[in-house]
Amino acid sequence: MLLLMLLLLVLLLLLSTCALLGQQISLEARPPWLASLQHQVAWRVLSWAAAWQQRRLEQSTLRVDERQQQALTWCLQTAREPRCSKGSAATDMNTFQNQLPLTNPSQAPEEENEAHLPRPTSNQYSGEASLQATLLGLVALNKAYPEVLAPGGTICVTPTSPWPSPLPWPGHVLDWARPPGAKDPEALLLVALRSPGLRALQAGTAVELLDVFSGLEVKGEELTEAIAAGNPGAPLPRRATELREALKQGSRGLALRLWPKLQVVVTLDAGGQAEAVAALRALWCQGLAFFSPAYSASGGVVGLNLWPEQPQGLYLLPPGAPFIELLPIEEGTQEKAAPTFLLAEAQRGKEYELVLTDHISLTRCRLGDVVQVVGAYNKCPVVRFMYRLDQTLSVRGEITGEKMFSEALAQAVAQWPGAKLLDHGCVESSILDSSEGSAPHYEVFVELRGLRNLSEGNRDKLDHCLQEASPYYKSLRFRGSVGPARVHLVGSGAFQALRAALASCPSSPFPPSMPRVLRHRHLAQLLQRRVVS
Repeated sequence: MLLLMLLLLVLLLLLSTCALLGQQISLEARPPWLASLQHQVAWRVLSWAAAWQQRRLEQSTLRVDERQQQALTWCLQTAREPRCSKGSAATDMNTFQNQLPLTNPSQAPEEENEAHLPRPTSNQYSGEASLQATLLGLVALNKAYPEVLAPGGTICVTPTSPWPSPLPWPGHVLDWARPPGAKDPEALLLVALRSPGLRALQAGTAVELLDVFSGLEVKGEELTEAIAAGNPGAPLPRRATELREALKQGSRGLALRLWPKLQVVVTLDAGGQAEAVAALRALWCQGLAFFSPAYSASGGVVGLNLWPEQPQGLYLLPPGAPFIELLPIEEGTQEKAAPTFLLAEAQRGKEYELVLTDHISLTRCRLGDVVQVVGAYNKCPVVRFMYRLDQTLSVRGEITGEKMFSEALAQAVAQWPGAKLLDHGCVESSILDSSEGSAPHYEVFVELRGLRNLSEGNRDKLDHCLQEASPYYKSLRFRGSVGPARVHLVGSGAFQALRAALASCPSSPFPPSMPRVLRHRHLAQLLQRRVVS
């Protein structure tokens, strides 16, 4: 123990020395020896901290029941609005579940949610889970791709960082983290474009990275001229020529043409991001691996990713705060008061909805995020996130969920020659008052690449795919109780404007959970105004 304390003091001394030197010399102006020293010290400190967090994770996942009990006790002790008695009985799991019924704000009108049943927000769960996700994620990424975290090997191209917990000093030295609002997105992209040797590209979320690449194609010549002229930094005419040639060849595989050594894309996973990841994989980031260090729900880390080599994200549900319960997904029982399970009780192959306890108002909140248990890490479940229950369309009592609709839309787009789906949003016709005396129906807004107009035949294919996916929807269509789904093509930047409108809400967490079903009329009208076909 004494030796460990001495080593820690030495590392802290080196840390302080390098930090002082770094304040006097800008990152770009550092001599090579100083940059190398700072990088080595920062990585040693980070690796030591990660090893410590790994030991804590091993202990907590082996003693999962005890750790969840501690998380529950913490929630009860820190609650601002206690709703159950404090004492020995208060921390009993059965008593806690009986006294606090499940709430489901996601199925209530959105205006009521904001006023009465607030979801957990990001600042509530910025503790150990976020730190573990960052430290263990960095170490796992370095193990899977040994060269990407070398000096100058990674750049974040968005003001937000994919790493849930900020690491001010190591992040500053290693250029791994960028606090919100640190720089203009265009300036960040210019820095990245000046660096042909990048091995990892970071962005806050996949939808933000999608916006970056879409903007790059629009402003590519302007950015190239800025690099040639030396804005910022020294003029790089040769690099500008390389960029022009890369941009001329189109969007497919653009990232690897811009940065030939690129290996992996790092973004933070959350609800509604899968479509953006699919679009990036198919177009700009073709041939690259994707890695998310964590899964975020309602702005808080609920899953840790320790396996960067997995093509589809697998996440460990840790037993600490926030306190997590699992509600079984069984057909026909979602509106009933089904009992919840703790983490150690999860069964492989089963699907569950996540339930989080908000320690501010002390509510057990159904998040709507559905996970499938695919394995175990010690005694904790390893899951894959599947879909969200709250993203459901219903105009005549039918239930068209996010998973069913996304699969039907993907099948329809596959039949549209040359089309690649970038984003989509759905609205029930009553929101826009668009029935006009006809049967209620779905209004669908899509942003595509490779197709500028939609024929009536192409539009009809979505409704056909929906009928094939849902016999009940098909019967409603046959009886005329539900009208055909109406598909609208929106212009480039429409969903970027939608995301900006969502982010402007003061209570919006990061990363925002991208809605696929819009409940607010002003948001639906925002897309409606940008229809081009």
